[in-house]
Amino acid sequence: MCESSATHQTSPLSRRGLRRPEAAAYIGVSPTKFDQLVNDGRMPKPKRLDSCVVWDVREIDLAFDAINGNDDGTNEWD
Repeated sequence: MCESSATHQTSPLSRRGLRRPEAAAYIGVSPTKFDQLVNDGRMPKPKRLDSCVVWDVREIDLAFDAINGNDDGTNEWD
C-alpha cells in the first residue's frame, strides 16, 4: 500500500533504522567518510535484518555525542 505524498508530508515517519547513505547524511558526512568512521570504531557497526543492513539511529546519536571534536571556534571553510 502506497501513501499519497500529501499524507506522507503531513505525517512523517520517524525511523529507527537507517541505510548507509541515510546514516551518513544524518551525521553530515559522505558515505565513504561514514565507512571510515565505522571502520575506526567512532561510529557503530550496522545491524543485519535478513538481507538489509541498517544502523540504529540511537547508537549513531550516542557515538556522535562521544566524538571529541576539537572545535576552537574557527572554520577555514567559512
